[in-house]
Amino acid sequence: MTEASQVSDAKGSTKAPGSALVEVRDLAKVFDVSAPWLNRVVERKPRQFVHAVDGVSFTIEKGRTLALVGESGCGKSTVARLLVGLYTPTQGEVRFDGEDIAATLKGPKALALRRRMQMIFQDPYASLNPRWKVQDIVAEPLREHGLVRDADGLKRRVGELLQSVGLSPADAEKFPHQFSGGQRQRISIARALATEPEFLVCDEPTSALDVSVQAQVLNIMKDLQRKQGLTYLFISHNLAVVRHVADQVGVMYLGRLVEQADKRSLFATPRHPYTRMLLDAIPDIHMSGRSRTPVQGEVPNPLNPPSGCSFHPRCPHANARCGAERPKLLEIKGVRVACHAVEEGRI
Repeated sequence: MTEASQVSDAKGSTKAPGSALVEVRDLAKVFDVSAPWLNRVVERKPRQFVHAVDGVSFTIEKGRTLALVGESGCGKSTVARLLVGLYTPTQGEVRFDGEDIAATLKGPKALALRRRMQMIFQDPYASLNPRWKVQDIVAEPLREHGLVRDADGLKRRVGELLQSVGLSPADAEKFPHQFSGGQRQRISIARALATEPEFLVCDEPTSALDVSVQAQVLNIMKDLQRKQGLTYLFISHNLAVVRHVADQVGVMYLGRLVEQADKRSLFATPRHPYTRMLLDAIPDIHMSGRSRTPVQGEVPNPLNPPSGCSFHPRCPHANARCGAERPKLLEIKGVRVACHAVEEGRI
């Protein structure tokens, strides 16, 4: 059990340490990307739909970090927005501490749920209001949730939050344009922490930052997790970042979860051919000489995905079954993997 999972829950959560705080079951999101009605009539085109998330299921234990990785367009960010209620699922459900998120957000407990989960967005240049001082940016959730009402209390609490992410209380009087990208992301983290959440959804929070600044922000997030027992969903396409922060790793391809394993197993013995492709793309700086299996082709058009396994046109191990039958996400030797070749022992 991690140190984070041993932290007592001051908000009355019914979940015991080590149990699932977040449960995602058969989650799907379909977007209508059709042309306007008149264009479709004139050009005789049918309506078009994108299955951005297609039957994803996973759990995140309290105090742990699940990272979702994959190429751009695989559905990672859509999952993130579904988990915090920014999107409504087309199918399936997300349960937080045993309660359905979509249903709770429509009822009287919506504000209380919002307080317990927050999101850190990808672009620190777009997620902060340039006309507001840092004091107002960080204090906004405190006012919204009625956590601190008097001006002196707000100023004191904002200073504490800024210090917790490595900034100075004096920075509260500055505007976002006076900070670097890494400092802006720290402000975003301070704002997310204002409501004392239990669950943080981090949508590529370091991808817009320099490598050295990435490490600083990631270390802050790890320290906060240890001190406050935070649970993270971490979205990234950078496997080096994932290796630093994650406990569990889920690999997504074209809206589907194709492999999920603990970090050590996934990096040491990847099972799915797509996972192997992602790992093979990392430069071999140790010059170990390990064999690599190149995978050809591009990500298919999500408007017209392949039949069967969506990865089969690019997979060196594909056979006729792969092109005809969609693989199920099965647990094989402690790893959840959706691959006919792995299931049949061909790789």
